[in-house]
Amino acid sequence: MPYRLFCLLMVAVGIQAHLTPINDLNAECLGNVIRLSVAPPFEEVDADFNDTQIINLTPGLATQCGFSFKFDPMGNAMFFASLQNCFSQNMDDKMFSLVIQFRLPGNHMTEDPVYRVGKTCSYTPWTSREILCDRNYMEVSVRRTLPDSQTFPEQPTGGLKARSDNLRRGAEAVASGYKMTAVVFSPSKKVMKVDEVQRKGYAIANTPTRLVLRSPHNAEETYLQNVAGVPMRVLSTSTFFEQKWLVTRVDATAVCPTPGAVAFTPEVITWYMPKHIDPLISSDAFTMLEVYMGIDAKRLDTEEMAARNYSVLVTEAHIIVEIPVGAVGGYFKSHIQDDQYFVTYTIEPMLELLWIEEVSHEDTRYKVLFPITTPPMARPPQVRNYTPLDAVPEQAVFMLELGTFNLDVELLNITFPTMVLTVAECNARGFNVQEERSLDNILKTFKMEVPFSDPVVFKEKRPEQGVTTFTLQLIYGLVILPEYAPFSHSAVVDAVLLDIVPPSVTGNCDQENFYITVDYRNQEPFFVVLVGKRLLNHELAQQYITEGDANFTITLPFSSPDAVFESVHSSSVRSRLDVALLNPYNNMTLKYFSLACSFLKKLTGWFSNDYVR
Repeated sequence: MPYRLFCLLMVAVGIQAHLTPINDLNAECLGNVIRLSVAPPFEEVDADFNDTQIINLTPGLATQCGFSFKFDPMGNAMFFASLQNCFSQNMDDKMFSLVIQFRLPGNHMTEDPVYRVGKTCSYTPWTSREILCDRNYMEVSVRRTLPDSQTFPEQPTGGLKARSDNLRRGAEAVASGYKMTAVVFSPSKKVMKVDEVQRKGYAIANTPTRLVLRSPHNAEETYLQNVAGVPMRVLSTSTFFEQKWLVTRVDATAVCPTPGAVAFTPEVITWYMPKHIDPLISSDAFTMLEVYMGIDAKRLDTEEMAARNYSVLVTEAHIIVEIPVGAVGGYFKSHIQDDQYFVTYTIEPMLELLWIEEVSHEDTRYKVLFPITTPPMARPPQVRNYTPLDAVPEQAVFMLELGTFNLDVELLNITFPTMVLTVAECNARGFNVQEERSLDNILKTFKMEVPFSDPVVFKEKRPEQGVTTFTLQLIYGLVILPEYAPFSHSAVVDAVLLDIVPPSVTGNCDQENFYITVDYRNQEPFFVVLVGKRLLNHELAQQYITEGDANFTITLPFSSPDAVFESVHSSSVRSRLDVALLNPYNNMTLKYFSLACSFLKKLTGWFSNDYVR
């Protein structure tokens, strides 16, 4: 996805467009970096810079010109630009202005609405040397010191044909002042003219007071150097300027960490940065003035770091950053390898250092934006079966939970032996498929309920054992967003239930009582009894129940408050007793029985005078 976006990014100056404001763009000045946050739905955009023409900002040109991009699984994007990028308006190395315009997908080079954001940043004072390490380039900016205090004319960086032509003419045809003539790379001692430097993918430019060089990390003239046990990528140059019979040289070196600077455990990311960066510091006589940590180019204070459980330790040899896997500020991403589910955790910490060398009295500001991604971690999903095993088969339900996944995973369908159903079709069938998220909103599971009575459930009776086995075979069809990478998870779940024969209920009456017999046929009672409107609790059972070997009898006077009088005559009363056997887990009725009898009684013999009418 990032490279798709890169190829659609466009650079322009002075383009007239219909501009539409939008609230989902946020630009910030973060020292020598501009950060732009872009929320969805900007999956594909054009970016127009304030210039006179539209130029396709390819990945190579973005690297050469000081731009980088990052995306999270939810489609949010961050755009980073060096203040000294190719397209900023530089006002005396004090103010830098950048205008970016975003187009919606499908509106390329049309008059459709354009979404615009601009930012002007002040950055002063500059240190003697500023080094910026981003995900795709390394940049060094040094203050120029020239004989006779001459000032260089500003020369644009290359990478665009128009700018390369301007650079060539500016480097070769300066009538007064110094002219940039060549760059020598160390340690190879390879000499390149300015236009060759540009063609090789490097960037070199004069600003009003500084010399700026930029290089891809893997450029031909960069090299690896072990610094305090940490592999670092080095760009070392000398740029030569001429004025009549005078030649002067400006040295510039950038050093950036490589992925080998990081160690992983399943719980912690540890990033080692040399404290004494040998290619940059000429002696041990230096003083570290500032050490800052941040995330996505923005500094964090000590309270924010503590809240996120980040730590920075400065030792004699290293500056050590520790970040818990899963900490705030990063994100998990799902991956599929051979239909197996893995996750990685990505975070982009920043280290910003400031030191001064005691002999030369030159200070250096060193900033590293260092994206870190853990190795893939296996997270095989599991189907958890929460089906109650003491339910009546006719009322039993498979209760399943599939998980655990990152938020970038969606459930599309479920395949059963006889059909494939979408999630909507499952719910229409009564399977109640639901997504459930964790309390911290970083993980999800998928829950489903399938009745044993549904035809997708296979049933096998085992009379000799008095049980029935219920089996559900299913394949979950899932997809990872935003790349729509499909994968599946198969499961077979089963449940074994006793073949419960519903109890029988019979009853009769004499002149005083109801007699209700419940026969549960040599099986353990699996129900509760509702007599009238009251559950038969232990106290009532002691009063009314007589136990048998495989049955029990409820003896209840016809005048009990649990009975219902249907009719009253001078010599008899008709009374009814309702009894229900209930499933204790869902209160569903297993058996209902009602018995009504007439009891021969003289009215004055058993009612008080209040009942006589």
